[in-house]
Amino acid sequence: MIDVLDNKRAATKFRVLVEIAERQPAVNQGEIADAVGVTSQAVSEYIRELVDEEFVEKEARSRYRVTKQGVDWLFQQASGVRRFADHVTEDVLGSMQEDAAFATDDIEAEQTVSLSIRDGLLHATPGDAGPATGVATTDAEAGSVVGVTGFAGIIELDPGDVQLFQIPPIRSGRPVASEAIADAAAGADVVAAAGVEAVATLRESGVTPGTTFAAGAVAADAAGRGLDVVVVATTDLASRVTDALRDAGLAYEVTDV
Repeated sequence: MIDVLDNKRAATKFRVLVEIAERQPAVNQGEIADAVGVTSQAVSEYIRELVDEEFVEKEARSRYRVTKQGVDWLFQQASGVRRFADHVTEDVLGSMQEDAAFATDDIEAEQTVSLSIRDGLLHATPGDAGPATGVATTDAEAGSVVGVTGFAGIIELDPGDVQLFQIPPIRSGRPVASEAIADAAAGADVVAAAGVEAVATLRESGVTPGTTFAAGAVAADAAGRGLDVVVVATTDLASRVTDALRDAGLAYEVTDV
């Protein structure tokens, strides 16, 4: 377990440091005490401890700044909290929630089913072959939707490939057809566009984009479900796409057109 979840004092020190980071350099200890739920005297003690640990530096009376070492500690603790929260929501609560899947064969309520991802969607098959399983909550005929709960195991799934084509914005010239984009789109499961110029380039290339909004989020979600994705984006919007992919831990290939 991480420090800030180990004991109340570590958690309070974390919250005090967060409040300092948010309010710096002018730090009102009374406001921090109200926000954290401790006394002003306790806040003063925590600040002295943070200064001694070189997480905070004092500039003048009631003026403090979080040091690089303090920022690094905050990131480390926040990452640990996030991992724990993910464990609770995905592993603990996720096994208790009910989700929908397509039945690959006739299924009866309370029957154990094996789970898989096909075409980016959850499918349930009678039996416990796994490696991911669940329990059906409803009856379902083959091809219809079945409720599933009691999730266990991990669905084996390789991420899809993501190709990002960067195109110039309108100030650099009008959109033109691209054979490379057309070829890549023909083999993709999902085609997304970021920017009017991207939509126009796809149309000039004989391709209809599947989405023209939130291309980065769509690409990350689709690739995470094993689908191959092509994204066309103007150079000034491409970073939004790559940021979403990096946040999801997905690899991608960038081509300038």
